[in-house]
Amino acid sequence: MTDTDLTRPGSAAPDGSEPVNAQFTRSDTVAGYVTGSVPGGFGMRTGDGRRFEVEVNGSTSAEMLRNLGQPYLDASGHLGDLLVPGRFLYVHGVFYPSGDRTRFEAKRLVFVGRGPAEYAFENPLWWVHQIDQLASFYRRAQFGSGPVDFRDYRTVLRLSGDKSDSHVQETDTISRLVYGMASAYMLTGNEDYLDVAERGTEYLRSHMRFVDRDEDTVFWYHGIEVQGDSEKKLFTSEFGDDYDAIPMYEQIYALAGPVQTYRVTGDPRITADTDATLRLFERFFRDHDKGGYYSHVDPIFLDPHHESLGVNASRKNWNSVGDHAPAYLVNLFLATGEERHAEMLKRTFDTITEHFPDYGHSPFVQERFHDDWSPDRAHGWQQDRAVVGHNLKIAWNLTRMDLQRPDPAYTRLARHIADLMPGVGADPQRGGWYDVVERVAEPGLPTHRFTWHDRKAWWQQEQAILAYLVIAGQSGDPEYLRQAREAAAFYNAFFLDHDEGGVYFNVLAEGLPYLVGTERFKGSHSMSMYHSAELCFLAAVYGNLLIHGKPMTLWFRPRPDAPRLLRVQPDMLPAGAVRLTGVEIDGAAHDDFDPDAMTVALPESAESLTVRVRLTPVPADHDRRT
Repeated sequence: MTDTDLTRPGSAAPDGSEPVNAQFTRSDTVAGYVTGSVPGGFGMRTGDGRRFEVEVNGSTSAEMLRNLGQPYLDASGHLGDLLVPGRFLYVHGVFYPSGDRTRFEAKRLVFVGRGPAEYAFENPLWWVHQIDQLASFYRRAQFGSGPVDFRDYRTVLRLSGDKSDSHVQETDTISRLVYGMASAYMLTGNEDYLDVAERGTEYLRSHMRFVDRDEDTVFWYHGIEVQGDSEKKLFTSEFGDDYDAIPMYEQIYALAGPVQTYRVTGDPRITADTDATLRLFERFFRDHDKGGYYSHVDPIFLDPHHESLGVNASRKNWNSVGDHAPAYLVNLFLATGEERHAEMLKRTFDTITEHFPDYGHSPFVQERFHDDWSPDRAHGWQQDRAVVGHNLKIAWNLTRMDLQRPDPAYTRLARHIADLMPGVGADPQRGGWYDVVERVAEPGLPTHRFTWHDRKAWWQQEQAILAYLVIAGQSGDPEYLRQAREAAAFYNAFFLDHDEGGVYFNVLAEGLPYLVGTERFKGSHSMSMYHSAELCFLAAVYGNLLIHGKPMTLWFRPRPDAPRLLRVQPDMLPAGAVRLTGVEIDGAAHDDFDPDAMTVALPESAESLTVRVRLTPVPADHDRRT
């Protein structure tokens, strides 16, 4: 097909869907690379090779990709200089049936960089600036400009950041906010963000933690209902499939924020709580015979097999097995260096590689299981359906572990998933990644059927960006880097809310914000700065240290009672790939550190110390900066 070939009525549409109806127009988005000039416009090619001819006229506007907090930059007067072959851009326009051809008239162009091969989000400080803006938004939305008081925290935030009338404070959403604030401090050094993280951690300990001294464990409440000056503890989950049970994932994510805060402060109370929670996991959730962790336990007997659990009795799932690693366990290992945490990570990833692949039945992993690891394809809403982001999350986290503790089984499964997912979970015309699809393709359809809709959620874009970034950093393969760039471009072009702040929960397939129902919120049971901050932190780490060869600065604030060996490795990285090249403590140079182990020997102090470190990538044998 040539650049001037266009879809004809009755043939397959440019997006590969049903034939174009010649009687109707439709607006849509095309993402791709400029191929050259054509009369009245330009040609472009999508990432999977389809070609479009784009008409440009006086009503076409153009803009440059911008970060949160940056002003609109009009590029409409520079199209002649910008529309050069090879440049990646987004075109939103209208398809017009016209005789035996379909015309595509551009209404809005979004350029992702100034130069032909430039991606603005690969600036070393792009993600640092973005997390600063996110933290500022959530700090202002939850606590205003005054002192931080978590009694004012609300789970549900409206689009602008205004609080809802709901007075239920969910443990996991506070923990996720704490994670985001601690991560923002590590990248920016802004102590206001650390103040939020520390106060949030203390609030969780004081209000959401239950210490079972008989069992020597810690359990985390689902949340509390604030009633004036009093509060009602919510022992079991009040959410959907988990109602009236104790789901594993809620206990897992209760640790996310405190553990990330521990990386910064070294507060020994956090590790004491974490160890007690791990004992809860080992005694009541873990299947010591057949492996893995059960998804729910009964609230009275802490029994995963109790009949009161209904369809959740004796079940295991992705969340109960796989979410340990990204939520807290990788960060706990990085902060402590303790081998028992590395062993738990290995046990988790070995379980995934053994039981989750579904070769021959579906390109997607299996996510729900019975007690004996036989697939559960009739469970609740999931049935035989795939969450695209969970597949990408497995590829990302397998690769993280593989970088730290190489294992060919991890490499094989991560690459298997990464190679298959663009063809079954991504949108080849518009860019971006879908949500939930049927795991088995229906004959005659060009793609796996969407379970509910073809919208795209912010957190699933994060999983794609991080998966392909880290695999590109490990392999040096330019195809993985292309996938990472296209995913990051879609996220930054369409998910950033430049009017109100923060990021949108969902966008329509073509990238327009979807602002209906709970999906218009900036805070909810599902959203509280965690995924957006995790993306900023790790995209900066992978992009700068593994791919582009750029140094990074991180900040820590160890307490007087913190361990006197500070571990500053930002994520699980290949041995010898990154070195610690500079340390300052309270503004003065400090030379007692191990550059290869990335550890700092701290002096004794009666006050918290401000530690600023510089991490520098070591050139690899192959060029990761392609």
